Amino acid sequence: MSDSSNNSQYPKVGLGVIVIRYGKILLGERLSERGTGMYQIAGGHLEFGETFEEGARREVREETGLTDIIVKGVVSVGNDIAFDAHYITVGLLAESLSGEPSCPEPDESRNWQWYDLDNLPSPILPYTKRAIDNWRSGKLYTDHKVI
Repeated sequence: MSDSSNNSQYPKVGLGVIVIRYGKILLGERLSERGTGMYQIAGGHLEFGETFEEGARREVREETGLTDIIVKGVVSVGNDIAFDAHYITVGLLAESLSGEPSCPEPDESRNWQWYDLDNLPSPILPYTKRAIDNWRSGKLYTDHKVI
């Protein structure tokens, strides 16, 4: 979730999308200003007038090129204060039905690959780690932490 202007006194709404296929999770290497070099799920800002599902499909398409996904629902909510920004982050679970990931935004991310849940790459962006942990534990929200 990248936003170079942090003038607002209010938190922004971010989306993170856990995309799965055949029991594996899709992660890419972050290149934008906050968390460069860390692995992340697809995500970004919720745009005005979008549903969570519409935003999730848009972000997955923009970041990975995948278009054939089914959004399953919300699996995580976070109150994230990190990298001089404050986000309410909604994590969604989606299933990819076909296609291979690409890098439509090469300045933002690269190396989108499927990973086994028990063998994730490192380091993982804190927002991504929390969303995955919440999903795997079945807890929608975990204690607020400044990361």
